[in-house]
Amino acid sequence: MSVKDGLYYSEDHEWVREEEDCLVIGVTDFAQEELGDIVFVELPEVEEEFEKNDGFGVLESVKAVSDTFIPVSGKILEVNENLIDNPELINDDPYGEGWLIKVDPADDSELDELLSAEEYAEFIEEE
Repeated sequence: MSVKDGLYYSEDHEWVREEEDCLVIGVTDFAQEELGDIVFVELPEVEEEFEKNDGFGVLESVKAVSDTFIPVSGKILEVNENLIDNPELINDDPYGEGWLIKVDPADDSELDELLSAEEYAEFIEEE
């Protein structure tokens, strides 16, 4: 199971990557491993706005159905349409092709409240 440096992490097992004009959000390798083979993804609409920790989507696997929670407040700029027909991308490449949404953050300081890679690695060791 991998934890990538340079990302922010939530205790709900989402990761956040800063890009030039947005934040990219996905679920961690730990989360996809716990869920098992993902067979269906429900994502929000572009332009939808969320407050930090709101549920924004659903991942359905052969084992369970799990809500996803947005780790920062903001507006949805883009959703990963590739996941509709290929939800297994989340299992195959959770930090790359398996990203979920791109967000215009409402408050950049919310990133400071998230975990570093090192802190997240320690967090999942305890789970």
